[in-house]
Amino acid sequence: MNTVQSNSSAPSKLSPKEDRAPAAVLKGSVFTLPILKISRCELQEIEFDLTQSLAAALDFFNNAPLVIDLALTRDLEEQLDFPALKTLLAKHNLVPVGVQNGSAAQTAAARMAGFAVLTGQTIDKIIENSAHKSHVKETTPAASRQESSSVSAPPATVESTTQVIHQPIRSGQRVYARGGDLILLAAVNAGAEVIADGNIHIYAPLRGRALAGVTGDTEARIFCHCMDAELVAIAGSYRFFDNIPEEIRQKSVQIYLTGEQLNIKPLD
Repeated sequence: MNTVQSNSSAPSKLSPKEDRAPAAVLKGSVFTLPILKISRCELQEIEFDLTQSLAAALDFFNNAPLVIDLALTRDLEEQLDFPALKTLLAKHNLVPVGVQNGSAAQTAAARMAGFAVLTGQTIDKIIENSAHKSHVKETTPAASRQESSSVSAPPATVESTTQVIHQPIRSGQRVYARGGDLILLAAVNAGAEVIADGNIHIYAPLRGRALAGVTGDTEARIFCHCMDAELVAIAGSYRFFDNIPEEIRQKSVQIYLTGEQLNIKPLD
């Protein structure tokens, strides 16, 4: 006698109107990602210089997602071997998310190798545009959250605001002051991250990461009551710390840019 068995692995048909919580929701969000700028296509040279940078960074970039910037290689005759580059980065526990600023040929080759292609406005482009017109930034209400807001070209009709955070920022949390300054009245703990389009003022210990001027404002500054940070950055120029120099460790400091040089000076 023939028997018919039901296929329990076959997907069930669900009605769009069925009353249930969605199992998957697609939302737009942009996270702060390290950028790997490549100026040559020789993988041996790339690996040598990358190894030097990673050795200085200790475990900060371990399993970190990153974006590969191709602006300095797009006009070179030699082509970058994207599959081999992906293997190289995986060897060093780096996770390439995508590429940006590549030529048409590089973009096509990157897609074939499984890279995403980032076509949004970059920080370098924002800086270039801001040299020609005034830059007024979009705002969002004050919030403490792990998910960051999108960084995009801001409309010229919205005035910037300042966010004030009273509670400590715990490890794993992220606060983003979009369109203005960020003022924190409690500690930023190790593993936490505070981000602002403008300045950051921390009237408490900074033990985590602070990134100011993230949309390209090179005039932004970080003011910190007690410097004990993992990383600080202004407009993409960053410095990470293993042992903080004694002259600034647990001191009140200001952090600012001179050209591309990141300066950390005690506040008298």
